[in-house]
Amino acid sequence: MRSRRNHMLEGLENPVRDLWRIFRIMAEFTEGFEELASVGPAVSIFGSARTSPTHPYYRLAEATASKFTKAGFAVITGGGGGIMEAANKGAADAGGASVGLNIEIPEEQVPNPYQNLPLHFRYFFVRKVMFLKYAHGFIAFPGGYGTMDEFFEAAVLIQTLRQAQFPVILMVSDYWNGLINWVKEKMLHENGFISPEDLDVFTVQDDPDAAVRIVVEFKEKQGRGGVTMPPGMKMGQAHPHELRTDTGDQQA
Repeated sequence: MRSRRNHMLEGLENPVRDLWRIFRIMAEFTEGFEELASVGPAVSIFGSARTSPTHPYYRLAEATASKFTKAGFAVITGGGGGIMEAANKGAADAGGASVGLNIEIPEEQVPNPYQNLPLHFRYFFVRKVMFLKYAHGFIAFPGGYGTMDEFFEAAVLIQTLRQAQFPVILMVSDYWNGLINWVKEKMLHENGFISPEDLDVFTVQDDPDAAVRIVVEFKEKQGRGGVTMPPGMKMGQAHPHELRTDTGDQQA
């Protein structure tokens, strides 16, 4: 009987744990919104944490972040090493806001020392909202699964929900061309899984100045960026005049 009672009590504990988890999630959203709302226009920069400081990609990311900072943008990264470190370093050295959205994971991420606004998250999905919500530009350098995840999520938000309002720029054409060719050949031409205009939600660049120019022009034209939920939007119901985003101008 005691064993059965303990089992029943364990079952009753799950809703309590879930309730406290909701509070933790709310706290992370609240802190993130409060901190990032004050940084002004920003770009989110992604790329591999395994990129060494001597690698050309590292130096390119550092230079790109510096140029964005000088153009008036805060730089947001995942707070780790590699490309993230390079972008935070470029922003900090240029005297700008260098934001790191650090994540608590079993293989502990070591925050890079170039963040002047570090935030810490337990939940990946909260952190991902922060990357997108305040972005006027989304810059993806060469990376692995995490970088691909962020890139395709941004593409999906623009393609389907029309909620994301920012240019998506893939830096280093040599790295991305194989993937883009596969998307064109397999997804579009052979199977028709995407539409031709879906290729307009991103652009590929090698020149940091060109990347900055794309984002600056977008900001001057649109005035705002990030992710929004249009007022009155219901699941499965979209109003074109509320949701439409002109992604064609995001091309270089």
